[in-house]
Amino acid sequence: MSYFSTRGNVCVTASQAILAGIASDGGLYVPAMYPLFSVRDLTDMIGMSYEERAIRVLNAYLEDYKPKDVAESVRAAYGGGHFNDPAIAPMKKLADNVYALELFHGPTLAFKDMALQLLPHLMRKAAKMNGEDREIAILVATSGDTGKAALEGFRNVEGTSCTVFYPSDGVSDIQRLQMTTTDGNNTHVIAVEGNFDDAQTGVKNLFGSESFVQRMHAEGRVLSSANSINFGRLVPQIIYYFSAYADLLATGAITPGDSINFVVPTGNFGDILAGYYARNMGLPVNKLICASNRNDVLTDFFASGTYDVRRMFYKTMSPSMDILVSSNLERLLFDSADRDGSLVSVWMKQLKESGSYCVGDQRREWLASMFAAGCADDRATSEEIRDVFQHTGYLMDPHTAVASRVLRDYMGRTGDERTAVIVSTASPYKFAPDVVAAIQGREAVRNLDAFACSDILQSLSGIPVPDQVARLREMPVIHRDVCARDEKSMAEAVFRAFAG
Repeated sequence: MSYFSTRGNVCVTASQAILAGIASDGGLYVPAMYPLFSVRDLTDMIGMSYEERAIRVLNAYLEDYKPKDVAESVRAAYGGGHFNDPAIAPMKKLADNVYALELFHGPTLAFKDMALQLLPHLMRKAAKMNGEDREIAILVATSGDTGKAALEGFRNVEGTSCTVFYPSDGVSDIQRLQMTTTDGNNTHVIAVEGNFDDAQTGVKNLFGSESFVQRMHAEGRVLSSANSINFGRLVPQIIYYFSAYADLLATGAITPGDSINFVVPTGNFGDILAGYYARNMGLPVNKLICASNRNDVLTDFFASGTYDVRRMFYKTMSPSMDILVSSNLERLLFDSADRDGSLVSVWMKQLKESGSYCVGDQRREWLASMFAAGCADDRATSEEIRDVFQHTGYLMDPHTAVASRVLRDYMGRTGDERTAVIVSTASPYKFAPDVVAAIQGREAVRNLDAFACSDILQSLSGIPVPDQVARLREMPVIHRDVCARDEKSMAEAVFRAFAG
């Protein structure tokens, strides 16, 4: 299968798309077609393990990889005790027709592990397939969770390095410590004086900087990305939508062919886009419900057809969603434009130069046939954490709670009572102060650090503090570098990190 740039000027194989990360024309790689799965294919997955389901989905996209290489990569990613639940992505029933798909059982307690435990294996094999023997230098911008997941995935992986930029004041204390305490001979972590959009824009600019790329090449390095702009990040996320459906079939919650809804806490649009890909492959999805926090640019886009970043940026209790420029939306726009890369290029140019673009009423209606959208501010998010815990005993992190509240609003507004799956993206222990405050009030966490709040969560829920959090108490901070948000400063920080 071939892969095209969303801006229309590049065509590559799957391994080349994964190795490059981003297209040379600045676009994102998308598959030439969507492989189709029948209802029989879905029912066949009932008796499969998560690894077996993953192999089935990945082989449909990664046609230039040998099947044995895909299988080896999957087993290396999801086997060996990397995940603390044998189901990898277990489902928890919250109400008669509402389920949580838990994607936080990996080494960094966030859904990014679902892809970033796999990507290094796919990337190493892609390098070998394409005769690339230079160091693969991974550059990552993170709003909190991608950074640690990428560091953990690429740590000490031969022939690679991983450099992560994060907003200096835009992640939780646990997220920051997870990143800055990472050891390894090939990991670098740099705080950017700005928000996630600044970090993401800076990394994109570095990819597009001829002088930066040439200097990297001169030092024996080739750039690639572990952000969800890389198709190698996106394709593993398709798997868990199919796995969730198969698990619902297995329990009798639905029958083959029944359509369901997924509600996804959304920032950079990669997670929910994977659900859109699954839908196009034949998964019976009625609506993909896009859940935003107070940074509600996507909610407004689906309502109006206009994407406009000329608005206030808010720091919220769900920091991984504090994003105004959702990069993966470009892949959806490509389909909405009938795969006309020149039109996507126009929209992206308008966004860069004027801060907005409009897709028109016809495309907005097309989007509305598949997507719904809503948002929840911090007050509503806190209320949802408290209400769900009081009624069910289930602990939600702030991102999952945004999705839960948006689902509640959607069901009340539409009367759509069909089975719904909340995509649960992070452990509540990554955001313990906010979760405790939501349940017991802000006074309960006054003068307490994240570790003390984790102890309270354990006493409230009976769920032990994860080792990944407990170990951070004693781990030394290794990475302290900070840089300005402009391209030159970020480039200098990269080479400073390489120099040691």
